Amino acid sequence: MDVRLDGKVAVITGASRGIGLAMAQRFSESGAQVVISSRKAEDLHAAATTLSGEVATVAGNAGSPDDLDRLVTETMDRFGRIDVLVNNAATCPYVGPLMEVDLPRWDKTFEVNVRGPLLLAQKVWGAWMSEHGGSILNVVSIGGFRSNGFNGVYDNSKAALIQQTKHLATELGPKVRVNGVAPGLVETDMAKALIESRGAEIASRTPMRRNGVPDDVAAAALFLSSDLASWITGQVLLVDGGRVAAGAA
Repeated sequence: MDVRLDGKVAVITGASRGIGLAMAQRFSESGAQVVISSRKAEDLHAAATTLSGEVATVAGNAGSPDDLDRLVTETMDRFGRIDVLVNNAATCPYVGPLMEVDLPRWDKTFEVNVRGPLLLAQKVWGAWMSEHGGSILNVVSIGGFRSNGFNGVYDNSKAALIQQTKHLATELGPKVRVNGVAPGLVETDMAKALIESRGAEIASRTPMRRNGVPDDVAAAALFLSSDLASWITGQVLLVDGGRVAAGAA
């Protein structure tokens, strides 16, 4: 099935590598004009060289209101519209017991993972989608559905983003669809330590008997962002090889 985004402009945060870059590749190959954003301009420029079609880069921090303002302003100045927003940027500055987390790292996690997606959704709604419609996709995590005893701060933030996704779907319909994708363990730089320490073990207890790759998530994101999903909103699609269904930790 050829899923197309012809004539659409997509903004993707956290898109210089990993899942975000895979999404940008899928979207650009499907006809979208793509704006990719992340913190480091040099990484964005390198990523842009791997993409087809018309691509713009806007460096910025996904937790900074000023940087998010600039992302929307520069996109509207160049393309005049924003049809698809993918909130993919995330941070995980702390791994460990909730009882031991310090306030700065708790606040940083929620600033980027929860507040940032809401602020960007608000800005895109005001700039284009309130009048013209569109699709918002939040990248969450299977950690938002369960606890694992060691990554509670990140998992709390993703659980909050799942609930935010559902709330925005009810608020913004019928103009805008709001959905989420929840990856399991995907082979990215962010998950490198876990892949190296437990990757083989986790894959062995996953029904599909492998860990994910970024394009697994990108393919799901493309579908949910396209007109083929025009009657789907308020949903979070697990892209985890069956790991949650199997009850695997």
